[in-house]
Amino acid sequence: MSLENEQHKVQRRLTNRHIQLIALGGSIGTGLFYGSASTIKMAGPAIALSYLIGGIIIFFIMRMLGEMSVHEPVSGSFSYFAKKYWNNFAGYVAGWNYYTLYILVSMAELTAIAIYINFWFPDIPQWLSALGFIIIITAINLLNVRLYGEMESAMSIIKIIAIIAMIILGLVLLFSNGQPFPQNFSNLWEHGGFLPNGWWGVATSIVVVIFSFGGIELIGITAAEVKDPETILPKAINEIVLRILLFYVGTMIVLMALFPWNQIGAEGSPFVTIFDHIGIKAAAHILNFVVLTAAVSVYNSGIYVNSRMLYGMAKSGQAPKIFTNLSPTGVPVIATFVTSAITLLAVILNYALPDGVFMMLLTIATVSILIGWFIIAITHLKFRKAKEASGEVDTIKFKSLFYPFTNYLCIAFLCAIVAMMYILDDMRLSVYMAPVWMLILYISYKSIKHQ
Repeated sequence: MSLENEQHKVQRRLTNRHIQLIALGGSIGTGLFYGSASTIKMAGPAIALSYLIGGIIIFFIMRMLGEMSVHEPVSGSFSYFAKKYWNNFAGYVAGWNYYTLYILVSMAELTAIAIYINFWFPDIPQWLSALGFIIIITAINLLNVRLYGEMESAMSIIKIIAIIAMIILGLVLLFSNGQPFPQNFSNLWEHGGFLPNGWWGVATSIVVVIFSFGGIELIGITAAEVKDPETILPKAINEIVLRILLFYVGTMIVLMALFPWNQIGAEGSPFVTIFDHIGIKAAAHILNFVVLTAAVSVYNSGIYVNSRMLYGMAKSGQAPKIFTNLSPTGVPVIATFVTSAITLLAVILNYALPDGVFMMLLTIATVSILIGWFIIAITHLKFRKAKEASGEVDTIKFKSLFYPFTNYLCIAFLCAIVAMMYILDDMRLSVYMAPVWMLILYISYKSIKHQ
């Protein structure tokens, strides 16, 4: 195989179905199945409002990314745009920040996969489970992008079916004559009101909720491999956020209508609680299968998105040129192999480092999500100004909403999230890590630049 040439190019083989399910899969993970109980405790029934606010902000950001991606459907996504319309350092930060984010997320999900496998097979060493999934997922990603799309679509469908089943079963319980559930939605306001912890509870919960939408940027990164991006990307972006809001907000409303908000999570996952109450004794096994699928799905997406980000940076000169090496089916093979190999560190981290150190690494992931969204909002401002200056604004086919007001709104919102993170004890470390992380990126940028 040789470096990219006329015969070997990334191939446009992803359809609208793939894009919709990939983005849904990246945004609906174990946080909803297990972590929702903690956010409910912060805001009570108003957590539905928190998801609504967060979803609207992310929708605005996705429209900005969508405008640029439809206009120029290239590999590298916002790393490419940041370099072209901002400066080299912004492009470098965007690319390597996102790459590091998904490496950390992938390692965390790989660790989770091993834990979920141990639920059924406690005698299998965790490192062996992790290694097995690394090999399987890497092999799938090396074949062709359509196979990745099909696998990701299948896993996303499993998660989506689990959520829809929970909502339907919840509604059946709500409108049945059985006990102990009410025959109305009074639990939404009877236990301290809809805002039991006031607007402060909503504000603190948004800090956690906003990261539930991390992964939706995958739509932009798939741009170079989408069939007919001018048609598919706008449709995917417009529909995806509405569907996510339906799943998250709908799930939260049903959960809190079934149980008093201050009792949710007392018996473990809210999903297990619902299945148990309906008489499905295998609830824990069903949920374990779903969260295992969710973890594999995120790891699969991590390998895909990082190989494409590395490929895009290599093409723009911000990573070694060897990463532009493509297979006959258009897969960036070296980038995929290297990305997969780095995630092997998860196996080592399971044994060599205490939990505290690994959690410190994950704080970088928290910071990285915010940095990525900041870059998208600011880069889009510069993109639009460049198009206005060149008289090309009329050639933009999928414009963001309410430019430039929404850009400044999103930037202010993200700044408020950072301020809230500083106030909250559990998240203050992430804020401290932000300048450290930016310094590391700056030093590496300078050292590479002057080699």
